[in-house]
Amino acid sequence: MTANAQPEVYEEAARDRLAFWEKMARRLEWAQQWDTVLEWELPYAKWFVGGKLNASVNCVDRHVAAGRGDKVAFHWIGDGERDRRDVTYADLHRQVCQAANALLDLGVQAGDQIAIYMPMIPETVVAMLACARIGAPHTVVFCGFSAEALRSRILDCGCRVVITVDGQFRRGSSAPVKPIVDDALTACPDVRRVLVVRRTGNDVAWTAGRDRWWHEVVDEQSVQHEAQAFDAEHPLYIMYTSGTTAKPKGILHTTGGYLTHVSATHHYVFDLKPETDVYWCAADIAWVTGHSYIVYGPLANGATSILYEGTPHPGDKDRWWKLIEHHKVTILYTAPTTIRTLMKWGAEELEPYDLSSLRILGSVGEPINPEAWIWYHTHVGGSRAPVVDTWWQTETGGIMITPLPGISEAKPGAAMQSFPGVSADVVDNEGKPVPNGSGGFLVLTEPWPGMLRGIWGDDQQYRDTYWSRFKGAYFAGDGAKKDEDGDLWLLGRVDDVMNVSGHRISTTEIEHALVGHPSVAEAAVVGASDATTGQAIVAFVTVRSHVADEVANGERFAEELRNHVAAVIGPIAKPRQVIITPELPKTRSGKIMRRLLRDIADGRELGDVTTLLDATVTDLIRERMADRAEEREG
Repeated sequence: MTANAQPEVYEEAARDRLAFWEKMARRLEWAQQWDTVLEWELPYAKWFVGGKLNASVNCVDRHVAAGRGDKVAFHWIGDGERDRRDVTYADLHRQVCQAANALLDLGVQAGDQIAIYMPMIPETVVAMLACARIGAPHTVVFCGFSAEALRSRILDCGCRVVITVDGQFRRGSSAPVKPIVDDALTACPDVRRVLVVRRTGNDVAWTAGRDRWWHEVVDEQSVQHEAQAFDAEHPLYIMYTSGTTAKPKGILHTTGGYLTHVSATHHYVFDLKPETDVYWCAADIAWVTGHSYIVYGPLANGATSILYEGTPHPGDKDRWWKLIEHHKVTILYTAPTTIRTLMKWGAEELEPYDLSSLRILGSVGEPINPEAWIWYHTHVGGSRAPVVDTWWQTETGGIMITPLPGISEAKPGAAMQSFPGVSADVVDNEGKPVPNGSGGFLVLTEPWPGMLRGIWGDDQQYRDTYWSRFKGAYFAGDGAKKDEDGDLWLLGRVDDVMNVSGHRISTTEIEHALVGHPSVAEAAVVGASDATTGQAIVAFVTVRSHVADEVANGERFAEELRNHVAAVIGPIAKPRQVIITPELPKTRSGKIMRRLLRDIADGRELGDVTTLLDATVTDLIRERMADRAEEREG
């Protein structure tokens, strides 16, 4: 099978970067061709100026028109064994047209913002594409965020319509959703319509004149809708990124450049063969990974995808392997945190299942440690499926640094090199490129099609946050290093670089050292205040299932891990404390909440923990820290 990417793709992009992106844009259907590829007035970019297209048409209509309406767009698997549904491109087209007509009937116009607060169900995708179809930018809010978090986003971007559900299922049990929306809207007077999908059938409070059932409004609409083409720079969506203290920033993405970027990267990075592949991105649609690599990228490429409502949990350890075997999944894209969780449960969970269909494995969200990379490649990929370890951000819109199957010789833990047409470098404090074998700050030196177009309502913050640190370059906020071959290794956020007695130490490097110990499954490292050294290293660790409780909970084992880090990195990296805990605090998407661990390490009060998969974990970790402190004093 010939790989989509051939070595000359790098040469082609390097020879004429803009011509390369024009070629990628022509993979889409445009109602009107562009006049200019790029207008760049730092820090503002406009791509495919004068061009017009519709994202929904590119994701749905054109596949149906080409005779591929019977092709499955999504194999949807609900929580547990409760629900399964195959949604074809023809199904999707019909439902998106109906939803678009419904929104128009509710008074939505092009340019109006719509908030979507829904779980991983097909109607979430339909709602997004219906918004795109009529030119109404959407902001999808994770269906696990608090009422206050939802309220702040609705107010910031001026939403007047909210699409939600009565409730959702988590691990077989129903959880309310609409009451959270009702709470949020007590301080959102401009919201005039709430469209509610019946998911659980539970009774919910109802505001007459505002609330409408999806099935009563959408299902009665015509299945025909003629989509309007919008300018390439028309806003597609606003996505909010969380900070540690400041209010979340609304990242704006527009249509033409973004769709070009995510469709091209999805095609090349995952070597997609839409006729035969079954692709599974195991993210949540509410995050940018879900937007780019569950919805817009795969659908633009006519892919068949898995849409999965559940998350890995100890009561159903083999669920993923069952799904991969049953649907013959060929491409799997997930986060290192999830990989390490599956790794902790043991390779024996995989052994009864046939995973031979897998041919590409992907990693996203944070730097992957070499041990997890090797386990993923060996046990999940059968030592034959290449691992594409991708680096990108909410702000970049799509993948920026990655190996390419068929070209790259992978190195466990390395992100390797920039995607063709992307210009990334590692610089020192003065903004000068560092030589091979050195580390520094990751920057992007040329505009790219999927880049953010600003922070919603705050141009100055956009300039200050991303373009003020290094002249003429976008500062990604991440540290990186070049190895002796010039390949890139990501070191995590620079605010996760600790200053211990004047030495800059990456939390990621210490985490990699810890998970290199044969008994460690997962680790999160933070810097805690220390009167002597400025910052002290505190490590939170979960162990593999074969490690006995009495060993894992003992001070001797913690000391063993401290010495292990000292041996791997050096004495300066030896943690002040190692806290063994059954779980780490994670969101439902699998992201470790290191901010909460920093607060725990410094003895601060915790803020909102309602977004955690298990909010009791933080109390357990506090108890473990208190126990260790008493042991040391004793």
